[in-house]
Order: sequence, then structure tokens, then C-alpha cells
Amino acid sequence: MEMEYDLLVLGAGPGGYVAAIRGAQLGLKTAVMEKKNIGGVCLNTGCIPSKSLISSASVFSEVKRLEGMGVKTDLSGFDYGKVHGQSREAAATLSKGVQYLLEKNGVTLIKEEGKLSGTHEVTTSSGKKIQAGNIIIATGSRPRTIPGLEYDHANICSSEDMILCDALPKSLCIIGGGAIGCEFAYIMNAFGVTVTLVEMTDHLLPNEDGEVAKALASSFKKKGISVQLQSKAEIESNTPDGVTVKITNAKGKEKQLQTEKVLVVTGRMPNTEGIGLEELGIVTDRGFIMVNENYQTNVPSVYAIGDVIPGAMLAHAASKEGEFASEFIAGGTEHKKELDSFVPGCVYCEPQVAGFGETQESAKAVDEDAKAFKFSFRGIGKAVAINKSEGFVKIITDSRGKILGAHIIGEGATEMIHELALAAWKGIHVQEVADMIHAHPTLSEGIMECARGFDNKVIHA
Repeated sequence: MEMEYDLLVLGAGPGGYVAAIRGAQLGLKTAVMEKKNIGGVCLNTGCIPSKSLISSASVFSEVKRLEGMGVKTDLSGFDYGKVHGQSREAAATLSKGVQYLLEKNGVTLIKEEGKLSGTHEVTTSSGKKIQAGNIIIATGSRPRTIPGLEYDHANICSSEDMILCDALPKSLCIIGGGAIGCEFAYIMNAFGVTVTLVEMTDHLLPNEDGEVAKALASSFKKKGISVQLQSKAEIESNTPDGVTVKITNAKGKEKQLQTEKVLVVTGRMPNTEGIGLEELGIVTDRGFIMVNENYQTNVPSVYAIGDVIPGAMLAHAASKEGEFASEFIAGGTEHKKELDSFVPGCVYCEPQVAGFGETQESAKAVDEDAKAFKFSFRGIGKAVAINKSEGFVKIITDSRGKILGAHIIGEGATEMIHELALAAWKGIHVQEVADMIHAHPTLSEGIMECARGFDNKVIHA
């Protein structure tokens, strides 16, 4: 059978569009199908608009520093609608940019929904059948629905509802203390919203280093965010006037909270229903598509990447998986799975949080002689100079200095983490990081000083 395309990608999010562009660069005749906006959740209702809101929140919260310089400020004209408008403009600009990149690289864009109808075939929502030598599923994920906490998209909201809302609530209860919950807690609090953050586990960011999470909770409390850990939230009533939430802590003590809106951010679920997996016999587990090291399903011509497969549900992970899958399809080498251990996880609230690999808690299971070294931002000259001395760098190593993981909380953490991730990936030991000259004054000097802890050579502590 003659194939219309060498590669057909279902979904144009950060995994799908990157896979399509990389496939085209490698000489594959490529098409990508997308029923909604180009760029997926990340560009349109996730990563990009939320970072725009965070940037605006940071500027807004810095107004008090101007007062310390003798500047009189008047915030009476503040309009959140304009803040929201800027976030939508950023999303639209980048979505158009991705569409341009697809066109530039000769990728055909099919603005329809697609369903697998054969090992080399996808049927569009209009009934057209498209043949392709290889198919990559990159249909992404959506907010997980929890029984009793179902979204009404008015008072009980998903993260996408909050991103698209152009007005601030007076009060907000956030259920879920992961990355999304923490980012929205920071945004809303910075703009004057009364925020309560409820998390079932014993610390925020359940997958993060415990000491980092504890520091973040402390910072949030200083900002006036009510952080309720080891607590369960239930909706008791939902009326046009607001929501009543019952919060029960680990000791069974209950209290009622009256709030204008509730944001439920308790994870995401893969978009794998109704796309033809069952008909082709593609193996799944709890909705996730099972793949090998080359992102290939048990049907050799069908691949899957991003949030639809087990692993980190992160845009940058999906993009890299898309590259690897397309390169393998084009005859490249197999994916090196060890890369997966060095994927940075980032939280863009203030203070920022970033980390990869083992935490201090998990490292002992890998190496009973594992060591942890920490250096405070208070010892970083630039951090003190710019009044951002909250936080610390932590590096986890084995007994020889091999980096097992690293975790940073503080200004610029999401940018700083890559130096340590690269070092860990390439087998550069912590002693070598310590010996490298870091420019002064920079925040990254904190990494150097922390690394110096391995040989007890710390200077600024």
C-alpha cells in the first residue's frame, strides 16, 4: 500500500509538534493532526500563560520595594484583566510561532481529530482515511477528575479554568500542593487573593526533596498563604455565593472554610480514550500507553510520547521524547534511557524550586553511603545584593562524588539546575564542579560553594 506520509503525529503539543518538525528535518514526509490550538495545553492553557501571570505577579509584589526607595505608589487603578490579556497574548504569539515553524519545515497541518483505524491508518473526524508508514501518538493529558471534587468550571475549577479566567476571586481554596497548586497559590496571593492550600501528604511538592518542600511551605506561610498539610478537602456546598469546604487534618479535626472559588489540581490523566487503541490491541496500563525504550508500542508502526506514556508529565520531557522517536523512525540510534534520570522538574513560584534525581530521602536506597551537601543563598553575594537571599542549594552524591541528584530553592533555581543536571548526566563529579571558576557575582556561585562541601572546602559559610 502506498503511504501518504512517512510520519503522522496525533497532537501538536510540545511533544507532537517537536516530533513532527524533527521528522521533517530528517527527510520524512510528515503531517501533524490537531483538533484544537497549536501548541497544546502547554502553550495555550498551561506553561506559557501561567509563566506570564507569574511574571506579572512578581512585578506586582515588588512594588513594596519601590516604597523602600521613597517612591509613592498608587495601586487603585490595578486591572487584572490587563494582566490576563498579556498572558493570552503571549500564548497566541507562541502558538502562531509554532504554526510558522511547522510550515517552514514542510509539515502538513491537519486541523481535525484523528483515530487509529489500522496499523498504518488514521481516520479523521470528517471520515477521511490517511495512511502513514509510522504514527506517533502525542495526544497529551487533561486535569484528573476526583469523585466529589468534580469541576463545574465556575466555582470549582481546573487549572485551565483558572488560566482562562480574567477576574480575580476574593478567596480561593487550592486542593493539591503539587507544582500547579503551588504556582497558583503564589500568583493569587501576590495579587491579594486570600489563599488556602490543602495537601494530603506531609509536605508540598510530594515528589520533591523534603527539606526543600518544608522551606517552601514556610515561605508561603510568611506570605500569608494558609498551608494545610496532611489534610483532606471535601465540598460541602456549592452555591452562586461561594463554596463551603470541609478540611479534615491527620488527627481527624475538622473545620469549615468559606471560599469564593475552589481550584482542584490533583494530577492529570492521559488522553487515550476513543483513539483506537483497543481496536489495534495496543497495550495500556491505567490509561497510559506502554512503550519500549524507543517509544514504540507493541504495534511496531505506532509510537507514543509525552503525557500518554508512564513517566514525567512535563513539556520538556515530551519534546525530547518526540525528537528521539522521530530520529529512531528515520533510522537513527536507540534512545539512551539513562537520560530519564536527569530530567529537571521546575516550579516557578517564588521562591522557585528545581530538582532532578535522588532526594536526600531516597538516596540511601541507591547508596547507603550517599551524602548531602547544602549551601544557603545567604552566602551568595549576588543573592544578598538583589535582596533574594531566601533558599539553598542541595547536592546529593555517592561516597566518591558522583552526583545522584540536586535540588534548589531560591531565586533563579529553574535556570541554575541545568549545570548540575548536565554534570550528573556526563559523569562530572562534584569535585570538578567545585573546581570550575564561576563568575562573581552570580547566583550560580551557590552551586560551586555547595559542591565544595564534598571536600570540606566551603569558603562563604
